[in-house]
Amino acid sequence: MSLLVPDLVEFADAALAADYTRLRRVGQRLSKAIEVEDPEGARRFRLVLNKKGVPLQASGFTEMLPVDNKSRLPLIEEQPWPDAPLFLDSAGNEQFAAFLVDIKNHDKLAAAGIASKHSLMLAGPPGTGKTLLAGHVAAQLGRKLYVVRLDSLISSLLGDTAKNIRSVFDFVAGKNAVLFLDELDAVAKMRDDRAELGELKRVVNTVIQGIDSLDASAVVIAATNHAQMLDSAIWRRFHYKIMFTLPDLDLRTELWSHFLQIGPDQALVCRVLSALSEGQSGADIEQRAFAARRRAALNSLPIDAVAIAESMTLENHKISGTVHGNTNEVRRRITRELVSNHNISQADVGRFLGISRQAVSTYLKVS
Repeated sequence: MSLLVPDLVEFADAALAADYTRLRRVGQRLSKAIEVEDPEGARRFRLVLNKKGVPLQASGFTEMLPVDNKSRLPLIEEQPWPDAPLFLDSAGNEQFAAFLVDIKNHDKLAAAGIASKHSLMLAGPPGTGKTLLAGHVAAQLGRKLYVVRLDSLISSLLGDTAKNIRSVFDFVAGKNAVLFLDELDAVAKMRDDRAELGELKRVVNTVIQGIDSLDASAVVIAATNHAQMLDSAIWRRFHYKIMFTLPDLDLRTELWSHFLQIGPDQALVCRVLSALSEGQSGADIEQRAFAARRRAALNSLPIDAVAIAESMTLENHKISGTVHGNTNEVRRRITRELVSNHNISQADVGRFLGISRQAVSTYLKVS
């Protein structure tokens, strides 16, 4: 206990001085000490530590984030931990879990001489959950999440871009936070691309130097929608990689179930919507589900899953007109898609659409 006294004294002093940054830094040291005897207590302590307490707010203290010298726009933003669950395929889950295990056991790995930098690259199309995953890493570790959108850093004059990037890395150094570099391909393009200006190539080196300058306990996550554009030197800085793809059938089923908030008794609804939403991202499914729930709530009616299916089919097949004006054509498309491509029985299609098996057979026969 005596070993904790200096940190406890500094923790109290930081709290009374409304020094939010120092409070969290000391709090992280205390949480590690608590974790030896009470892991759950340490977890709860970190959760509280990441809240913006009333005393700090009342004191008028706000953390000064770095800004662009000319525009005065922030270069970095602090984001709250996410409420939405994380949906990953088996390979992604494995990498996510291994990344967290390495971070949580850094001291043990360092003592064995096998610790590596805590860096994770997320690559894949928009709307697949890259930003959400970064938030979950921060939440699991009980750390603040700082988000940098690199495409915004180069919106100013190129001569200022490198300065902005250095400011970001100087700011996060020693903060024991999670740094999320979004849209990394905006500045980390291939350095041997002759079409790029020399200044922009120097920006790539600034990013690399910034990553290398962080201490061993720092956590850096980067995201890109265009993995092929990244410099190979950038890739080497990231020891863990998760490649995001559009969700498969099983994952889409989970997404529909979660976002529509429907249970196992409506498995057919999720199965049908999952089949019809092939090629859509998790964000697309979330948006459609929330729109359906809003309409249901406003009209005091159950969620209209058939309307969701019709809307997707109209878009997928580019059928002109409104849903109501093309009911037969849309339902014929739905029926053929489900029966022919997804092996859903005619009886199940009839139950989903609320039509007879004879009507289903008619839809299948019409050319």
